[in-house]
Amino acid sequence: MNASAPSPVRLNAFPVFLRVTDRAVVIAGGGDMALAKARLLSQSEARLIIVAEEPEPQLAEWAAANGVELVRAPWDDGFLAGAVLAFAATGDAAQDAAIAAAARKAGIPVNAVDRPELCDFYTPALVNRAPVAVAIGTEGAGPVLSQMIRAAIDRMLPPHLGRLATLAARWRDTVNARVPAGTTRRLFWKSFFTGETARAVEAGDDAGAEEVAARLVESRGREDGHVALVGAGPGAEDLVTLRAHRLLMEADVIVHDALVPEAVIALGRRDAERIAAGKRKGCQTRTQEEINALLVTLAREGKRVVRLKSGDPLVFGRAGEEMAALRDAGVSFEIVPGVTAALAAAADFELPLTLRGVSSSLVLTTGHDLKSRALPDWAKLAISGATVAVYMGRTNAAEVASLLAEAGLSPDTAVAVVENASLPSRRRLHGTLADLPALQDRTSLAGPVMTIIGDAVAGADFTASEPLRARVAADSPA
Repeated sequence: MNASAPSPVRLNAFPVFLRVTDRAVVIAGGGDMALAKARLLSQSEARLIIVAEEPEPQLAEWAAANGVELVRAPWDDGFLAGAVLAFAATGDAAQDAAIAAAARKAGIPVNAVDRPELCDFYTPALVNRAPVAVAIGTEGAGPVLSQMIRAAIDRMLPPHLGRLATLAARWRDTVNARVPAGTTRRLFWKSFFTGETARAVEAGDDAGAEEVAARLVESRGREDGHVALVGAGPGAEDLVTLRAHRLLMEADVIVHDALVPEAVIALGRRDAERIAAGKRKGCQTRTQEEINALLVTLAREGKRVVRLKSGDPLVFGRAGEEMAALRDAGVSFEIVPGVTAALAAAADFELPLTLRGVSSSLVLTTGHDLKSRALPDWAKLAISGATVAVYMGRTNAAEVASLLAEAGLSPDTAVAVVENASLPSRRRLHGTLADLPALQDRTSLAGPVMTIIGDAVAGADFTASEPLRARVAADSPA
């Protein structure tokens, strides 16, 4: 016997958008509740009228600063005349009930603040990208939940979305006349809202956006591809920037490095093509030249490409070579910064990379740069107090320690090491420059390793780390 289908979930309150331009909305009350509703309604073009015999100073100041009519008088049902909405926010149960009854008798929808049994409607948590608006409601059951959802949606929607929607409204009639309905028109609007037009609006180039929109109409939505060189951050998916997340959701193809965790890649569209570019120590699957050619080819096919790089693309990410290849090919691209590993490792240790009176500069380098016996120019900065952050320095930790010691850096200089910075699986070790060669023996450190050296490191929290010279069973020879 088949199980019966679940009953449909039905709303007790149906969401609508009510026109309020130049129409009166009356708010009864003189305290915090009235002020909260007034602030919410001030995001619209309604004509607000606040009625309060003795308004609190903060409400009075806000009304004066925002040009809102404040009537200092006892409540009278006559204030409802001509109103399109009413709010009872006096804080007095009997008075709110009387105002609600009067509004209902006059045929005016009413909201009694924190009294859902008296409400004809509920005020939503609002995400405002005028003319785009997203309203979230829980039928009065969970205002805090509404605010949490609002915050999540607010982070997802780019600040320029309202200006882009306004531009779309201006072009709507032209598009309807010149771009065939159906799939072609849907693809046109998808390109409009996510492609070059959107990027021009985001950059504040309104004239350029108009030109791009005109070209897009001529091509009926077909446009050139675009590449975004995106920093995936140090590993934790919640350290990815909002812009990076948005571009991942819009990408047709995600070309990712091996160090980028699956959780970050999964932030992209489910139907996006994924291409592993390798580039991990010991298992490089594509040369840099092949990656450059791949990005150009995908863009010329009209694809929106995200080149997803661990950390920040401009810090040891070889973005310079990719940018040069894209420029030479005439392919448009953008850079989206990411949290680089040095910052995440410092946060894991709660250590300041710069510290007043101790370290006023920061050096970012790789262990590979220290493999030759030639001392790099920045070594003198380390000796004078700079903090040194060494990327990928486990296998040549001895050379790093030796060169810095020969240059005059004290063997007692503090050192902090993090494997898998920012992730729950991170492993932290600490010691001094004299202890650093022991890092090479830590063969169990299979993830990316970040080493931070300098006097400022001494202020770190070492309670969750282990000494560099402590050998664990997994690191010991069999």
